[in-house]
Amino acid sequence: MEVKEASGKLGILVVGVGGAVSSTFITGTLAVRKGLSTPIGSLTQLATIRLGKRNENRFPKIKDVVPLADLNDLVFGGWDIFSENIYEAAVHAEVLKKEDIECVKDELVAIKPMQAVFDQDFVKRLHGTHVKTGKNRWELMEQVREDIRNFKQTHACDRVVVMWAASTEVYIPLSDEHKSLAAFEKAMKEDNKAVISPSMCYAYAAIAEGCSYIMGAPNLCVDTPALCEFALKMNVPIAGKDYKTGQTMLKTVLAPMLKTRMLGLEGWFSTNILGNRDGEVLDDPGSFKTKEVSKLSVIDTILQPDVYPELYGNVYHKVRINYYPPRKDNKEGWDNIDLIGWMGYPMQLKVDFLCRDSILAAPLCLDLVLLADLSQRCGFSGIQDWLSFYFKSPMHAEDRVPEHDLFIQHTILKNTLRKIIGEETIDYLD
Repeated sequence: MEVKEASGKLGILVVGVGGAVSSTFITGTLAVRKGLSTPIGSLTQLATIRLGKRNENRFPKIKDVVPLADLNDLVFGGWDIFSENIYEAAVHAEVLKKEDIECVKDELVAIKPMQAVFDQDFVKRLHGTHVKTGKNRWELMEQVREDIRNFKQTHACDRVVVMWAASTEVYIPLSDEHKSLAAFEKAMKEDNKAVISPSMCYAYAAIAEGCSYIMGAPNLCVDTPALCEFALKMNVPIAGKDYKTGQTMLKTVLAPMLKTRMLGLEGWFSTNILGNRDGEVLDDPGSFKTKEVSKLSVIDTILQPDVYPELYGNVYHKVRINYYPPRKDNKEGWDNIDLIGWMGYPMQLKVDFLCRDSILAAPLCLDLVLLADLSQRCGFSGIQDWLSFYFKSPMHAEDRVPEHDLFIQHTILKNTLRKIIGEETIDYLD
């Protein structure tokens, strides 16, 4: 496979650049490249990859054999509905200690967000003050395209990746306007705000500018047939959706365990408490509905109730998210799992995961921007389902069933990297 060299600077434009996830991701990456921190949680920076047969004992680090962009070549920017620079945003988010932010203060202060495309109807609990104005969605999208071009020129970037790390938008169903590129463009020009969300404006603009687009929230966006069609037309990679961090990450590990052992499942109750801006947004029923659909899809897909009706045909699955300001970014995810074992005897599994949402998401962001850029240099286009490892609700072709099992996703990810560097894929039968 011919892979273009990762030469020049790589621009990383983040939608929601002043949010907790984004500011944590950027601060940590800057600290890592200064040698002040370790990129814990990042496969591209720390993980090894087995090459060849087991008896060859070849386990180099991924970053040493896969032609990824160098961290020193990354240039950060983006859009936000608030005007504070990324130093101020990181302090405000209260995820990182002040001393960890201070070590890269000068670089963070220099990153000032561009005005964002914002619609109060799509994120009801936030009130943006640093927003674009335009007569319709098409005009707003064109402004985003101009932002991308200006950023690329100003910072002498060779390539740009656009990533959504902003809030979850309210739930909207797939409509006729989303089913073809022509209908989608018509809806943008007619300013059909009911079906064209702000995130879709960013996705269209990124694809139009030839930039990879990563969807980090669960809302309907780049997974529409129209934007998938556009990505293929423009030879642009797209990936998503909804970063797989806390509770859902555990589900993609625990559900395969139950299925592998042929243990039955009667019910799975999940609840979360979260106090950051994400928790506030999800306190709105419309935004929660979007997140709920994403989180509920995992278990059914893994357990295949149609195939195993006696084990999983009548599972009661409930998900709750509760806004609790005192916790700030420190989320607690509690799961009660009612199992069925030999001869129908009941058992229970309880999990209490006290995690840090942005700390788990930040390394995923780093991996995704590097792998999306790699995809583009490989000539890949359209849905990158080999990146499903990183998402709660992974995008997939219409004729495919999504893969949710974390370990199968991990194997697919590494086998794709092996193909990229000309090595044999591994089936673990040797």
